[in-house]
Amino acid sequence: MLLRRYDHTHAPALRELLLDIHDDCYAASENPTFDSRDRFAWFVDRWSQRPGWDCVIGHDQAQGDQAVGFAYGAPLATGSPWWDKVTGLDADFTHETGTRTFAVSEVMVRPPWRKTGTATRLHDELLDGRPEERATLLVDSGHPKVQALYETWGYQAVGTTQPFDDAPVMTAMIRSLRRQQSG
Repeated sequence: MLLRRYDHTHAPALRELLLDIHDDCYAASENPTFDSRDRFAWFVDRWSQRPGWDCVIGHDQAQGDQAVGFAYGAPLATGSPWWDKVTGLDADFTHETGTRTFAVSEVMVRPPWRKTGTATRLHDELLDGRPEERATLLVDSGHPKVQALYETWGYQAVGTTQPFDDAPVMTAMIRSLRRQQSG
C-alpha cells in the first residue's frame, strides 16, 4: 500500500474522493441521518479549512492505485470547544494552546481492506512527526471493538460526550505523542 500525505491546499481536489470513501464505509449505517454524505461533506469542509489540517490516503497499487482509506485531523485551536461536552475533565486537562493537541477527526477504511492493518498504517502515518504533545479522537461508545483497537494504539478513555444532538454518545480518548527518552 502506498500512503500519500496532503494538506489543506489539496482539500478541494480530495473532497469527492473522501466523500466516496465515506459512502462505502457507511453504506449500512445504523444512523443514516448523522452518517449521510451531506453531513459528512459538512465535516470535511469544516475540518479541511483548519490550520494544520493533515490527511493521509492509502492506495492499493495492486488494484490500479485504488484509494482504500484515509485518516485526517488538525491541531485543536486555542479555546477549542472539543472538550466542552466531555464529562469529568478539569480545566488544566482541557486547556488548548493551538499546539498542544492534535485531533484525529476521521479514520476510514473501505470494507474490503478492513482487518488488514490499513487503519493502523493510516493512523500512524498521520501522527508521525507531529509536534503536539498529545492526540485525541472520539469513538462511538456503541463500538467497543473499535475502542479496543484504539487502546492498542496507545489511547486511553478520558470521558464521554455527545458532540451534536444527533450524534451517538462518544468516548473521548487521548494518547501521548511524546517519544520516550532512552535512559
